[in-house]
Amino acid sequence: MLASVKDILQEAKNNGYAVGAFNVFNMEEAQAVVRAAVKKHTPVILQVTEKTLDYGGDGIIFDVVKAVIERESATIPVGFHLDHGHSFDSVIRAIDVGLDSVMIDASAYSLRENISVTKRVVDYAHSKNVFVQAEIGIVPYLGETDPSPDWEKIMTNPLDAKWLVEETKVDTLAISVGNAHGFFRERSEPDWNRLSEINKLIPSIPLVLHGASDWVNHKVIEAVKRGVVCFNVDTDLRVAFNTVLCQFTHDKCNIIDPRVVMAEARAAVQKVVENKIDLFRNP
Repeated sequence: MLASVKDILQEAKNNGYAVGAFNVFNMEEAQAVVRAAVKKHTPVILQVTEKTLDYGGDGIIFDVVKAVIERESATIPVGFHLDHGHSFDSVIRAIDVGLDSVMIDASAYSLRENISVTKRVVDYAHSKNVFVQAEIGIVPYLGETDPSPDWEKIMTNPLDAKWLVEETKVDTLAISVGNAHGFFRERSEPDWNRLSEINKLIPSIPLVLHGASDWVNHKVIEAVKRGVVCFNVDTDLRVAFNTVLCQFTHDKCNIIDPRVVMAEARAAVQKVVENKIDLFRNP
């Protein structure tokens, strides 16, 4: 059942658990996530990025993912979201395609610029009944961020988070408390006090953590206790998918039907998603 991301996150917040938001780029990955959700009887969010829209074509990717959700999710709520829209135009592009939940990531800008861009997106999106996620603080990327960052400088300032929410009326917020994208080395331990303070200052706002692929039980437990209701997962799915492809495409590979390979990759991704659902739902 194609469902509102807003409703999915609010339900999680009201009941003290978290959901996974999983990045997908093709039919097989979308099926893997939805089938895992159905098997586990748990809501999930499917996400696409600007690069994925570029790769497959806006309307094509939207139609494929939407069709998988509508045909395979039965009564399980499944949301559909744009991850990391980096400009007003890219977010509008996603809304015009049909997405009813989008992220504007202006975290690389100054606070005032972040507020300005985010407010412009929120004003437009809310006029179309579209849910908006913003980001404040830097969640590092390998190759784009100093490998030994001053975490105190890049993590989310709780008062800044409060100000951004009040000024923009954004619906949900991605934050930095020591988490990192991809294979970037995270802070040795998340700043739990900072997370608690953010949640205290904006208690009605669902909090999102990006770079959660490798988070283990104790981290998830603490994060959920302190207001996190959504964990983004991308890298672990890529690794699972690509591992299967590499196993089948070595020199001695004699498979001539690509569907055999893709089916194995889909099954590998589904297994990862099932494990993540168990972790987030019952930390």
